[in-house]
Parts: sequence; C-alpha cells; structure tokens
Amino acid sequence: MSSLAAVPTDLINELVDAGLDPDQVRDTIDLALREDLPDGPPDPTSWATIGSDERGEAVFAAREPGVVAGLGVAAAVFHAVHGRDVDISERLADGTRVERGDVVMRVAGHTRQLLVAERVALNLACHLSGIATATARWVDALEGSPTRVLDTRKTLPGLRALQKYAVRCGGGVNHRFGLFDMAMVKDNHVLAAGGVVPALDAIREQHPDLPVEVEVTTLDQLDELLALDRLPDRILLDNMSDELMADAVRRTAGRVPLEASGGITLERASRIGATGVDFVSVGALTHSVVVFDIGMDLLPGRASQS
Repeated sequence: MSSLAAVPTDLINELVDAGLDPDQVRDTIDLALREDLPDGPPDPTSWATIGSDERGEAVFAAREPGVVAGLGVAAAVFHAVHGRDVDISERLADGTRVERGDVVMRVAGHTRQLLVAERVALNLACHLSGIATATARWVDALEGSPTRVLDTRKTLPGLRALQKYAVRCGGGVNHRFGLFDMAMVKDNHVLAAGGVVPALDAIREQHPDLPVEVEVTTLDQLDELLALDRLPDRILLDNMSDELMADAVRRTAGRVPLEASGGITLERASRIGATGVDFVSVGALTHSVVVFDIGMDLLPGRASQS
C-alpha cells in the first residue's frame, strides 16, 4: 500500500536531513497500514458511510502541552494512502513546543482515504511526540547543569530509529544505536572477564578502534580504570547515590565523560545535574513513555464533491 513514489521529494529530503532512512520509514508505514487492511482498501466502514467523490479537511490539534515529533512521518502516511492528491498544510516543525488546542497540521483530500490514514498517522505522531515531550521534561529539569539526557537501547523492535529521532526532537542526545557502534562493558561482562580492566583490555585487543564504555558499581572499580594509561571513552556509574556520583566526578576531574544510570527518575534530575556528571541515561524515554494526545477531527461543512 505504501510507496515512496507518492511522497513529495521535499518531504523525503526532510526525512533524510532528520537522520532518518526513507526506506525504513516506508517499511514502518507499510507494516502499520497492512495491520489495518492486509489487502488494502476498501475500509468497510468508511466506504459504506462516505461517498466515493466526497472530499474533506481535517485538523490535527494538540490536546495537551508538550513537544511534537513525527509529523513529517504522519504526513508521509497520508501520501502513502492518498498518493499526491492530498494537501498538507500548517504542519509544525518537529521539536516545536505546543500548548493545548494548537493546530499542528491540516490535511485535505478524499475523505475515505483521510480516515484510512488517520489511526496510523496518529499512532506514530502521538508516540513520537510522547517521547519528545518526556525528553524535554528532562532537558528542562537539567537546565543550568552540565548534564545531558541520553536514550538507551530499550526501544520497541523496529522503531528504534524513529524513537531516537524523537529523543533528538525533545533536546536529548542519542546513545549508541546498537551493539555494533560502541562496546559497553556491563556487570555480566565484568563477571565473565574477571574485572573491569580485563574486560576493557579484551575489547581493546580485538576491537582497537571501537569506542568503549565501562560500567562501574563502586568507586574502587572507578579507581582501577582511572589508574590506566588509556582510559575508556566513557564510564557509566550504575545505581550510585547522588553523593557517590559527586565523589566520582571529583576523582575523575574531567579526564573521561561520566554517565549516570540505574534508579534514575525525573524527581532526581536536578540533584543528578548538581553532581556534575556529563550524561544521564533514561530508558523510560522510549520503553514506557506515555503517548502525547493529538486528535484529528474532520471540519464540519468542508466536505465537497470532486
């Protein structure tokens, strides 16, 4: 059902500029549309209640304050269903902060097709806007500190690129994308290798050019790493109290970036920022975010016959 050929070139370029792969976006949209209509239209409800020539206009509006993301992807959904015979206007840029009642996008076209695309477009835009909004709350809570909020690999299968894009829209920073682009030594690796230093040495021996982050749970482990001539690229402070994190920052003295993780809540954000750590990673940004409420409503009296 979905086709990149139906998506305007400027929208494809916008996705590319945002760091998204248009082919992957197309595949995500295609899968979502096929869940609704495995064999494509007609949608029995819309085809029975709406004339084939009827055209309409619909408004997407925020129903709460927050940050929008994924509106370009939502626009691509309408093109995938409707082809080029759909007019999309007043679309806000992803990353825009909105208030309740703000119009974030308008769509006009054949009413049947608008309603076929509605739920998939909203599912994606609401989910991604929820991530952007949650991320922005962390950014706001950390304002004035050196700490930046990171996402994690705790993402929904198949949606990682979009979810990490939404984190960027909210002002956050992406951590590694997968297992391939950074080695991360966690507690199980430390146990298997016999310590933080042997684990780091083993990775450096086999993958000398790969960035490495090492997790520590104690200040003694941190001191072992700080005694090395070649430090890890980043050290993760796992499940440490605010006091221990502050001590870790003092001991490290800026020699290597420090990341806080484990037991992280928004209520702790200002205290974590005050410790001076460089990053705080928050899995909840993607694995358990609450969707942002956007509604699509057909405008009365705008229907017409084409």
